[in-house]
Amino acid sequence: MTEYTDHHAPEGLRTRGTIVVVPGRGETRATYARFGRRLAADAYRVRVVDAPDSQELTGPLSGFGARLAGAVEDTATPDGVVRPVVVVGADTGAVAVAALLGQDGSPAGGRPDAVVLAGLPGPNVAARGGSWDDELDVRTSCPAHRGTLTDDSGVRRGALGTAVPEALLTAAYDSELGVPALILTGDTDPLADSEALVRAAKSQTRARLSVVRGAHHDVLNDLQHRSVAAETVTFLETLRNDLVPLIAVETSAW
Repeated sequence: MTEYTDHHAPEGLRTRGTIVVVPGRGETRATYARFGRRLAADAYRVRVVDAPDSQELTGPLSGFGARLAGAVEDTATPDGVVRPVVVVGADTGAVAVAALLGQDGSPAGGRPDAVVLAGLPGPNVAARGGSWDDELDVRTSCPAHRGTLTDDSGVRRGALGTAVPEALLTAAYDSELGVPALILTGDTDPLADSEALVRAAKSQTRARLSVVRGAHHDVLNDLQHRSVAAETVTFLETLRNDLVPLIAVETSAW
């Protein structure tokens, strides 16, 4: 069984970059099929890897970093890896990615050019025990995504109740990433700490905090998934323009 799930840019279009997606607690690669297809349709090469396991989250991050670097290198064409390379992490995937960059733990394969950190859980915030429907309510209100999670036998139910190692969370929130970052959070995410996210974003040299109205913990896969994917693509495109959006928006009073 392959260790990756790949989504390719449409044939005939120049690939605009390489995206590696890292799932979070309880999730499988299939959780990000819709997100991966949408970014691929915008001519990005998307590769979804397995979520970090408990050993990667509690031990040295060098193994996780090597796995990410290998996933990137395996996308190489005869002309090399298509840049920019952007790592998208969700939940503990986001925590592990942020902590890895903060520890300067990227292996010889190289650091990514940017990161997207989605659904970062807050320090000292944990999901309460309950039914599967209760966990779904924490994750998403999107009927399609709820169905995807429910029908996937690989999804670990109750995983959101697993505590994230405190040292890893501290490293994720306190580190300088050293690359441009888009931080995505839902304003109804019960696992988020909005004040901590604001502080973390402000502490970075180049970070953009995007708060999604009405979104829950699975911010990449909630009802607002089209807008979130569009926000992600907008961020990806700014990497070619010194992080300046290519479109300036002015609105009248509503």
